[in-house]
Amino acid sequence: MTDLVLNQLSMLFPYSKEKLAEFATLYHQITVPAKTVLLEEGKISKKAFLIEKGCVRTWFNNNGKEITFQFFFEYEGVSSIESFRKGTPSLYAIETIEPSVLHWIHKKDMDSILKDISGLEQTNTRFLDIMLERQFNYMRQFMSFIRDTPRQRWLALLKEKPHIIQRVPLQYIASYLGITAVSLSRIRNGKK
Repeated sequence: MTDLVLNQLSMLFPYSKEKLAEFATLYHQITVPAKTVLLEEGKISKKAFLIEKGCVRTWFNNNGKEITFQFFFEYEGVSSIESFRKGTPSLYAIETIEPSVLHWIHKKDMDSILKDISGLEQTNTRFLDIMLERQFNYMRQFMSFIRDTPRQRWLALLKEKPHIIQRVPLQYIASYLGITAVSLSRIRNGKK
């Protein structure tokens, strides 16, 4: 068990260190290379991941073209939350971009934790905050696709999330911005 898992659990659950350590034993550490698919689009998610080291992307297939729509980095959790909670097919795939160290928990174990903590107002509020933050990020990205030009989206990414540009291959960034790699190259070089 790592400090990362304990720290993340302590932010979610108002329990003693002993109880949190008990929860932490339900997590399993894996080390995987880049381009490891953690969840295939259309499959039911049985695992939620916490990233210790590395970068992960979520993407879906649109008529044979991969559309990247989110990136996750160290100390962030990633799952197909709808699929994980409801047992429905995932709308997207989850894949590592870099060699990664991850901690995962099986759905049955997470359900056991959630049953144990049900009714704790502080925990329910924290989960709601996490879900609302994720929803807000999706809404901002969606609105940016309608409102902003590709150049504006690139400039916003440079300003707000420079770590993505430093670590993510350009073809995934282009997809994330809703443009081709050639268009991104032109924008980066100041051409129209």
